Amino acid sequence: MAGLTAAAVAAVAFLAYQASANVPADLAQKPRTPSTSTAAPSISPSGGPRQPAANPLAVPADSGTGERVVYSLTDRRVWLVDGKGKATRTFTVMPSTVDPAPGAYAVTSRSGSVRGSDGVQIEHVVRFATAQDVAIGFSAAVDGSTPSPDPTKKTGGIRMKRADGDALWMFAVIGAKVVVVA
Repeated sequence: MAGLTAAAVAAVAFLAYQASANVPADLAQKPRTPSTSTAAPSISPSGGPRQPAANPLAVPADSGTGERVVYSLTDRRVWLVDGKGKATRTFTVMPSTVDPAPGAYAVTSRSGSVRGSDGVQIEHVVRFATAQDVAIGFSAAVDGSTPSPDPTKKTGGIRMKRADGDALWMFAVIGAKVVVVA
């Protein structure tokens, strides 16, 4: 056993040496520290100032208080938030072609298993809004798929993986608060 460990350590040391010996000269140099405290901001690849990375798993600050489902249109993410404001689960979703307006809603109806407006068999449908005469709600395809919706059709199904759909189904009963944020 000691021989295997020694061989593994030697192999890693050799590979580390090889990697450091092959670093281009401009990457091997230590960065210079600016002589003054007025250094220029770092620039992102798009040319604008680089913003600090936000925690994508953090519950959006503008999503209210109390127990709620939070749906971010921009992040394509849902948070299940307990009464203390802590996310008990978060997951990504595939939005529908018709979005609800940002605001607070309540779950108005639920269906265990139906056919979606796109013809796909879905389960754990949790409806909470209507926009452009289309019912908006969360659901999971029975086959587990989360494809992009057909942009030529008006659909309101916000799709998620089946395990996430199960969790949302247990959490979002009739009357539960749903907050949509931009």
